[in-house]
Amino acid sequence: MNINESVFLCITSPLSEHEVKQLKQRTHSMDWFPVGYTPLDGNEDYVINHLKFRVLVHEYEGAVVQIIGIGEEGMGVISQADKKAASGYEIVGFEVVPCSVKHDPDVMSKLHMYDNISVNCPLELDKYLIIREQERVSFTYEVEFVRSDIRWPSRSDAYPKMEGARVHWFSIVNSLMVILFLAGIVFVIFLRTVRRDLARCEELDKEAQAQMNEELSGWKLVLGDVFREPNHSKLLCVMIGDGVQISGMAIVTIVFAAFGFISPASRGMLLTGMIILYLFLGTFAGYAGVRLWRTIKGTSDGWRSVAWLVACFFPGICFVILTVLNFILWGNKSTGAIPISLYFILLSLWFCISVPLTLLGGFLGTRAEPIQYPVRTNQIPREIPARKYPSWLLVLGAGTLQFGTLFIELLFILTSIWLGRFYYVFGFLLLVFFLLVIVCAEVSVVLTYMHLCVEDWQWWWKAFYASGSVALYVFLYSINYLVFDLKSLSGPVSAILYTGYSLIMAIAVMMCTGTIGFLTSFYFVHYLFSSWWWKACYASGSVALYAFLFSINYLVFDLKGLNGPALAILYLGMLFGFYGRLYCKWWCLFY
Repeated sequence: MNINESVFLCITSPLSEHEVKQLKQRTHSMDWFPVGYTPLDGNEDYVINHLKFRVLVHEYEGAVVQIIGIGEEGMGVISQADKKAASGYEIVGFEVVPCSVKHDPDVMSKLHMYDNISVNCPLELDKYLIIREQERVSFTYEVEFVRSDIRWPSRSDAYPKMEGARVHWFSIVNSLMVILFLAGIVFVIFLRTVRRDLARCEELDKEAQAQMNEELSGWKLVLGDVFREPNHSKLLCVMIGDGVQISGMAIVTIVFAAFGFISPASRGMLLTGMIILYLFLGTFAGYAGVRLWRTIKGTSDGWRSVAWLVACFFPGICFVILTVLNFILWGNKSTGAIPISLYFILLSLWFCISVPLTLLGGFLGTRAEPIQYPVRTNQIPREIPARKYPSWLLVLGAGTLQFGTLFIELLFILTSIWLGRFYYVFGFLLLVFFLLVIVCAEVSVVLTYMHLCVEDWQWWWKAFYASGSVALYVFLYSINYLVFDLKSLSGPVSAILYTGYSLIMAIAVMMCTGTIGFLTSFYFVHYLFSSWWWKACYASGSVALYAFLFSINYLVFDLKGLNGPALAILYLGMLFGFYGRLYCKWWCLFY
């Protein structure tokens, strides 16, 4: 430790024609650490046979060093009692400098492994070792310890300084363009179309009932069906509950990582934190699913089954996929199989923490007030007009907008998971996730309004999949990454393992984005019809008020022949009954 030295490793036999061809091919095609080097103005290929390691160390002050173990990152763990008195060095980083050095084969063949030698990285090309036949390659390395002012908590700050930030900014700018485009559409919907329709409703008191019926078109015609119970409503409530749980886990994890509470070098801490957050967010999942169930059904009957399904739906899918993958790994005697003990630990956490908290959240959901619909649903459902193209085609196409927001970050995440690289740009990930939420909300609102305008009142599932369809593109991109970037995977077992994990990720993305889109669309539809129908009812019913005032005017100025107040009172009573009934009739026309 803290000793600079150069060490001999080995020397090869004379290179054959096949070995030379293979080295040259890898020199030009390898994307990772280079095997060889080709100058820009040269035709020869040079092998890299010497590595210079510059180890950055930070010295902490003290008098006594007491090492009691080795930590996760290879650092000596110092006892807490002697921490103030301890002294020594911490490795806070390293740099690798590749070199090509031409050695004398006769001299190098006499050395043994780990013998100390003196090697300097040359600067002249004539001192590089050319890749050619019958050439013997000697491999050496050099270690140099350099004192650094970098402290142990700041050792990961080197990753954000690496090249590649421009790619992330390109992704963010691309997402902002999509957001501005969708925001313009939403702006047109709210400030032009909807406001124009509301203004027309305010003028209905000046027109006849026939003219009022002519004014009703588009989304206003589905007034009595827009909040009709959707198909498979229990499944929708379950997926919304799980989506709330997954979204909360993602938000908290990314925020903690972006603010430095989770180190990018400690992947175990990141995974453990995600699991713990998912377990304890079960309360919110149960509350959201059961409250939506009460809103749709109007009663709390069956909330226990909804809460149980929320607690078991997504974890059950993950458990089934992991079990199948584990049996495949066991059949191939792979060491990557999940141990039985870990299975029991995960099941215990699931049924002892997540399930009870989800049931507690469901119970709280039964105590909360259900969301009141602004309009009443008709007994007979309205027929949906036929269209030239299927509505699901538009829903699936909408997923491309969300995918354009996250695909660059998805590439970095897949590279981090499967190629062993560090993912360190959690600040970019937080910003991209925030933009993704905005895009999901805008896409879902726009598509929901488009479906309502063509008198399609079955918007519930379409609003969910308008945002959730991005999961399909995420899964297809993962398959593309497997085919074209993970060529190093050995055999079909590794490919099946990768596909299973990608499927779990895609399902989680679908529930997260679908929940965001559905909740936004639900509150949009609720606001739209709660703002419109009151004006429409009072505008139409106010016709009876003007008719009543006209009748009073007729009584005063034209019916002077009535004898006594008794007939006048009888006349007023008849007017109240007639116009009150007319007002209620026009009210019920809308409500």
